[in-house]
Amino acid sequence: MSGRIFTSFRVGGFTILPEGEPPPVDGTIPLVLGRKGAFGSGEHETTAACLELLERLPVAGMRVLDLGSGTGILAIAAVRLGAGQAVAIDIDGPAARCCADNVRYNEVGDRVVTVQGELAAVRGEFDLVLANIYADILLALAEQLVTMTRPGGHLLLSGIPLQDKFDVWRRYTGLGCSQRDSRVGEEYATYLLQRLPP
Repeated sequence: MSGRIFTSFRVGGFTILPEGEPPPVDGTIPLVLGRKGAFGSGEHETTAACLELLERLPVAGMRVLDLGSGTGILAIAAVRLGAGQAVAIDIDGPAARCCADNVRYNEVGDRVVTVQGELAAVRGEFDLVLANIYADILLALAEQLVTMTRPGGHLLLSGIPLQDKFDVWRRYTGLGCSQRDSRVGEEYATYLLQRLPP
């Protein structure tokens, strides 16, 4: 999937704007994206829901994983909110390059690491796992994603068609996660989950 931004717009406390436009003066957090690129401009209901829920989390100092990062908008938003480091990974080469460009536009290269590859390319535990991807991938990778989330940490999952939302919820709660919040849009659901301590 691909997205393109023509003019700036707001999502919650963020302003998403094309590279080259002047920054906002209304106190919102700027997220600068290239004019052409991968999925995740903030216009789609799944990305918007993730941004809105991300704002509610105390992300300061967190280590964040953004799986299927696309433009990298969620990783960039996380560090703009104070996360210590974000790893943005996408299997698609053009998406990974687009993400790297956007990291540069936002001047957050010291805190966002871009990776092209599969989940196995990433090591360690994370305080927050972001995954705005397809439901079948969320189901297939559920055990790995929960394991990579530290006990007490959060998972923000989206891209879930409404007909699949119960299957995803049941899979992750069965792996020791508790629902903390959710958004149900016209076509997709988004879950904020917390991995419970053992």
